[in-house]
Amino acid sequence: MKLSTAGLELLKQSEGFRNRVYFDVAGIPTIGYGHRLLHLESFPDGIDESHAAELLVSDVRDAEQAVERMVLVPLAQGQFDALVDFLFNLGAGRFATSTLLKRLNARRYDDALEQLLRWERAGGQEIAALKARRQAEAKLWQTAEVEKLVAA
Repeated sequence: MKLSTAGLELLKQSEGFRNRVYFDVAGIPTIGYGHRLLHLESFPDGIDESHAAELLVSDVRDAEQAVERMVLVPLAQGQFDALVDFLFNLGAGRFATSTLLKRLNARRYDDALEQLLRWERAGGQEIAALKARRQAEAKLWQTAEVEKLVAA
């Protein structure tokens, strides 16, 4: 599966574009559309949106592949999009050990969605932007339910 246009728009909106390196809420150096700087990666003159879009394509591909690798149950497009955005935001390591993934792979889709909504904190505090992002992901996830009804 690939991230849909709706999923990409959510990701870009949630991350926002920044042409200079900044530290995200977890203190990780970041640039563009939420690209976490890799070892030896440097952008002393910043980047433009086209370069940020190139980095985003690669970062999204990594998130898509991680979802494909870890999720063992069928997903509708909206569920896949929500998970790619979630994973892009939090990283594959945290997703791999999450109750969200365990519930999802047990085919407990509603419980998995409930778990997704719990990831709204950073540094022990609720973050309004994370809460809004999780709610937007849940909305994408729930489009999967509408798709099932229409297909039936």
